[in-house]
Amino acid sequence: MKKIPYGISNYKELTELNMYYVDKTKYIEVFEEKDRYQFFIRPRRFGKSLFLTMMECYYDINEKENFEKYFGELYIGKNKTAE
Repeated sequence: MKKIPYGISNYKELTELNMYYVDKTKYIEVFEEKDRYQFFIRPRRFGKSLFLTMMECYYDINEKENFEKYFGELYIGKNKTAE
């Protein structure tokens, strides 16, 4: 049974512990189409850090061999971007 990741803001840790994750990887495409600089304005405890670590994991060239492990079942794993 999967656990709910209360207080975990590291995407790699969350996936390695096999916890629930609401797939927000479809927003990677949106960010690539928008302006270069983005400003995240959301309330506290709203998932900003988790989202940023997910994006860091996606764009990190050192994690290329782990792509399927981290993103294989998610939206972005099935719809890779050019970046």
